[in-house]
Amino acid sequence: MRMHLSSDMKNITILLLLLIPVIIFSGCAVGPDFQTPVAEVPDAYHYDSQSSESVIDPVIDLAIDLEWWTLFDDPRLDALVSTALQENKNILIAAARLEEAMTNLSFTKADLYPQLDLQASAGRGNLINGQRSPNEQNAFYIAPVVSWEIDFWGKYRRSTEAARAEMMASEYGYQAAQLSLVSEVVSTYFLLLDFEHRLEVSKRTLTLREKSLDIIEKRFDKGIIAEIDVHQARIQREIAAAAIPVFERSIVKTENALSILLGRLPAEFETETGRDQLISPPNIPIGLPSQLLERRPDIAQSEAALHAQTARIGIAKSLMFPAISLTGLFGYASNDLSKLTSDGLGWSVTGSLFSPLFNWKKNINRVEIEKIRTEQALLQYENTVLSAFREVKDALIDVKTYKAQAQAKKRELTSAAKAAELSQMRYDKGVTSYIEVLEAERSLFNVELQYSEIRQEYNNAYVKLYKSLGGGWDISKQITLPASTQKAAAEE
Repeated sequence: MRMHLSSDMKNITILLLLLIPVIIFSGCAVGPDFQTPVAEVPDAYHYDSQSSESVIDPVIDLAIDLEWWTLFDDPRLDALVSTALQENKNILIAAARLEEAMTNLSFTKADLYPQLDLQASAGRGNLINGQRSPNEQNAFYIAPVVSWEIDFWGKYRRSTEAARAEMMASEYGYQAAQLSLVSEVVSTYFLLLDFEHRLEVSKRTLTLREKSLDIIEKRFDKGIIAEIDVHQARIQREIAAAAIPVFERSIVKTENALSILLGRLPAEFETETGRDQLISPPNIPIGLPSQLLERRPDIAQSEAALHAQTARIGIAKSLMFPAISLTGLFGYASNDLSKLTSDGLGWSVTGSLFSPLFNWKKNINRVEIEKIRTEQALLQYENTVLSAFREVKDALIDVKTYKAQAQAKKRELTSAAKAAELSQMRYDKGVTSYIEVLEAERSLFNVELQYSEIRQEYNNAYVKLYKSLGGGWDISKQITLPASTQKAAAEE
């Protein structure tokens, strides 16, 4: 018994030794190797070709770990962003997709290695090897089976390469979702502040106009002024009154939108109204244009998608060549269950080859399809780069022009308030008609509303700038991935 097993094991060892060089020299992967695409980038950012002035120094060092929304110095905003990064449903979906991509990589890599299975059977009958026997017999069988398709042409290596690139694309997509979410939360918050400020202006204006109307009506009752002044005052009061429900409606809808961004049911938010100071962060880590390709997660995502698609050309090409498989079986077989292990070890090693011969150019067309898809992925990458630079330039001009517009509108507001005050004094002294007062008050009301809106646009210009720069900021620490995702990421 021992001598028999030793002989069998010796034969198995020889076979395994013969397989080693096959494993080592399994061939090269067919198909093109991925090359990072070269994108055309400008030498520097600028507002326009006529201006040499730039309030943003292009050589400022990148603030890699800067949580940019904290530059607005609003604790309420900080809390909203933190909550959104933890509970927003789209972020959780993106995290789940990343976890799926990591698991898919491990799943795909398994094809590179031999597979071990277990086969077992038990039966009784008089049909043996297709021949009928006069006597009934038992048949028992148990054996582990090792099967392996040799990756001569790199089919599984290219598949693993594609899966790894897809995982990276999912990771960059997750980062892009975070950046987009933070930008949307900040923008929505500023919009909410704007509507609340405009509501406050409308209510304050309504109170002042009700007081003015009361004075006008008393003067009319005493016969001091004409009836037309009363009706004009009532018109102005109703204009202010009509503005209030408009902004109340806008506030509730904006709060609902902000609640969804936080992953919660619609609710009210406590904010600080009446903020009159323009936001102007001291340093904007804009960097050089060439650095934008590394900082924008959507560009990195597009590049990773191109990498994955390039690898699929190799997968398609490998299907044009023969597939060589090896199968090893080592186990026991017996007619008597009690002698299953004492009858000796049985083994076999077989090799098989499957090669396509003629399939109406199906394999050739498969390769062409993947090449065309790769061209599409390259064009998508180039378009993403172009869009990125357009967004940066748009954001830069927004920052510059909205700042100038807000400053001008603030000066206009100061003058409008003074004009309204002087008009009222002139009217009280009988120097001018009530029409002048109405025009001054109407102008003041409109300018106050416009200034609030422009200030909101100015703040959002910074948000768009930070988003268009792709951050360069590490916001991944703001959310905790599932434990399985963290483990998979560490293993990769």
